[in-house]
Amino acid sequence: MASRSYVNLLDLAGGLLDIPHMPRTIPRIMTVPGVISDLDVYGRYDGDSDVSSSGYRERKILVANMLPLQAKRDIETGKWCFSLDEDSILLQLKDGFSSDTEVIYVGSLKVEIDAHEQEQVAQKLLEDFNCIPTFLPHDVQKKFYHGFCKQQLWPLFHYMLPMFPDHGDRFDRLLWQAYVSANKIFADKVMEIINPDDDFVWVQDYHLMVLPTFLRKRYNRVKLGFFLHSPFPSSEIYRTLPVRDEILRGLLNSDLIGFHTFDYARHFLSCCKRMLGLDYESKRGHIGLDYFGRTIFIKILPVGIHMGRLESVLNLQSTSAKLKEIQEEFKGRKVILGVDDMDIFKGISLKLLAVEQLLQQNRDLKGKVVLVQIVNPARSSGKDVQEAKKETYLIAQRINDTYGSINYRPVILIDRPVPRFEKSAYYAVAECCIVNAVRDGMNLVPYKYIVCRQGTAQMDKALARKSDSPRTSMLVVSEFIGCSPSLSGAIRVNPWNIDAVADALYSAVTMNDSEKQLRHEKHYRYISSHDVAYWARSFMQDLERACKDHYTKRCWGMGLGLGFRVVSLSPGFRKLSVDHIVSAYKRTGRRAIFLDYDGTIVPKSSINKTPSPEVISMLNDMCNDPKNTVFIVSGRGRDSLSDWFTSCKMIGLAAEHGYFLRWSKDSEWETSPLSPDLDWKKIVEPVMQLYTEATDGSNIETKESALVWHHQDADPDFGSCQAKELLNHLESVLANEPAVVIRGQHIVEVKPQGLNKGLVAEKVLSTMVNDGNPPDFVMCVGDDISDEDMFESILRTVSCPSLPVVPEIFACTVGQKPSKAKYYLDDPADVLKLLQGLGASSKPKSRHLAQFQVSFESTV
Repeated sequence: MASRSYVNLLDLAGGLLDIPHMPRTIPRIMTVPGVISDLDVYGRYDGDSDVSSSGYRERKILVANMLPLQAKRDIETGKWCFSLDEDSILLQLKDGFSSDTEVIYVGSLKVEIDAHEQEQVAQKLLEDFNCIPTFLPHDVQKKFYHGFCKQQLWPLFHYMLPMFPDHGDRFDRLLWQAYVSANKIFADKVMEIINPDDDFVWVQDYHLMVLPTFLRKRYNRVKLGFFLHSPFPSSEIYRTLPVRDEILRGLLNSDLIGFHTFDYARHFLSCCKRMLGLDYESKRGHIGLDYFGRTIFIKILPVGIHMGRLESVLNLQSTSAKLKEIQEEFKGRKVILGVDDMDIFKGISLKLLAVEQLLQQNRDLKGKVVLVQIVNPARSSGKDVQEAKKETYLIAQRINDTYGSINYRPVILIDRPVPRFEKSAYYAVAECCIVNAVRDGMNLVPYKYIVCRQGTAQMDKALARKSDSPRTSMLVVSEFIGCSPSLSGAIRVNPWNIDAVADALYSAVTMNDSEKQLRHEKHYRYISSHDVAYWARSFMQDLERACKDHYTKRCWGMGLGLGFRVVSLSPGFRKLSVDHIVSAYKRTGRRAIFLDYDGTIVPKSSINKTPSPEVISMLNDMCNDPKNTVFIVSGRGRDSLSDWFTSCKMIGLAAEHGYFLRWSKDSEWETSPLSPDLDWKKIVEPVMQLYTEATDGSNIETKESALVWHHQDADPDFGSCQAKELLNHLESVLANEPAVVIRGQHIVEVKPQGLNKGLVAEKVLSTMVNDGNPPDFVMCVGDDISDEDMFESILRTVSCPSLPVVPEIFACTVGQKPSKAKYYLDDPADVLKLLQGLGASSKPKSRHLAQFQVSFESTV
């Protein structure tokens, strides 16, 4: 059932997916002399441009919620002044691109610009910084960022559900509409400057998850990457979102989707499987999702830090001076450092409780250990933030009252904007750094801490420290943050387990220096080699690889609103026209027709598998035509097929993938000479029974020649996992048996070796040739992997030199997917329309009418 979340965006004001037919407000950026053409301004761009891109400078368009700029208004002149934000990751990742790459930024400013100033500011930002501002209307910005992003997506992606009205905001469709509107505005800005033949677009984070849909609709072959910097929740959490499908499909309109950890990627893939029915596979080490013929690749790589930027701060004289001051202040004490934003997910209060437990259990540490907690300004100002702040201060006060003294405070809260040099000095002094977040996308605090503990040559000189002196560090990190998997030398903790965190802190402050040195060196090697430039370069290389086949396939769009997607298929693969095949059918005199059953004539989702009277009637019309040889080729047993087609006297049946074959109702069943020994079934059945008992919703289908394990009604992930394990198990125990194990859609089947549907086609066609009735028309329709054998066999058999004439071939798969067939039909309903057309052409009255028409014409 379609959700009410604006599958048809005509419900949104202005029709958000309609591309405005108006001149560009900002011209395309010209990087070399020449003419830049506005390709297909008034129609959808399909990527088939004749404009040469020779001499074009490589260009990347980076799209994020905020531009990497600082803005302030000059008090004297009243004009806006802008400068680059050197701490922005958008600016830093440029180091991963070649020096001749032009980078253009699209995003919002951190300040609101009056409408009459926007055009002038936009021109200035474009000329001075290569930035394209979006200028969201105030109401849209508020509902988009502070509403949908911060009050709905952010909590949900951090595993917080709005169970009660005072515990998070419930889904609000007006906020969702603002989110879609904002994404559309961002997309429009990209469309104003993009050269779709050459440019790469890289979209950042959860604020812009439906933007890929708008771009993909306008440019079917756009080269588009997306990176999610926040966690992606498990399917049980994500599926509660009313617009879950729209967001998933938005992301799937990218070519490459990046995540910090495998856990986040696994959750996304699980959602795609459970909600959209999409399977994924590893292709030469890269995870890929097949989505309507396009392969969407998944990238797993945590972002790094900018080493040069951090080291330049360490080299500042103010940093060295502050470091000496902090060392003197905490002389004789070990500093444990925490640096966190003030929000409910950072676990600051849990961290304080662990410190309290540490001091309670280890009285000898009183006066020797200090927790310095730097609290960054909150990014939002909701009720939950205020409550978290209040709780933090209460616990800190209690600890200081209980374990402190006149000259000693165990907990020092620094709740003010802290300059970068001061923060770096605290990093360099701290014996241990703790990041105790209950959920966080990445968190680069541990990386910064390690680099600051390493120091620089200039810093060593300022501190009169030997450059070869051993460096040490200790990390206590939550297992629920994105950087945790990459820090194998850290002590990983469950932040909710106060005792375990207290024990980890004790281990950190009491560990010997040699052990701390080994851990530090291991971390520093990883962090220094996997910096932000490495991350950007690696992502862009994978994006280029993901897009390399864009122009080798035919693309076209389908679907309304946020359900839009692009179908991408090989150039020779096209939809079978009923008129075209009926025309060929009428002009040929000897026809061979092969039809699969499940998923072809009847939908796989149908509970009642019996063919309808209409289907029987169509098949009888075709079978009663003496020019036709019609076969149903199925994996089902012969008893079922005999019962279902008892009223079709002339139809041929091939049961159990061709193990049994019957030319008509009056003929006897023939048995395949392949592998008459079926003793292997005694080995297979107990193994399948074991997996059936362990997998709720699975069952075994027993055939005369085969055994099939079905898991269609099992949990999708568990069923798929069990099928994979069963496949390996059976291949192992049947290594020396004349049987083959095949995994299909929701099944694992064991059948005689060498048996497949292709043998049926070969036998029927060769019999027709030997009987002196070589076919001049061959049609084969099927929907799954077992039917590919038929397609391949037909193409091989008809090319045999013994055939007097090459027949017309119509190999057709059901569903738009990679196939050996040349044609496709969308679904079983299309197949029935095809059969109806062929059946009508075979009806006796049609032939009599044709004879009458010929006679009448000759008389006239």
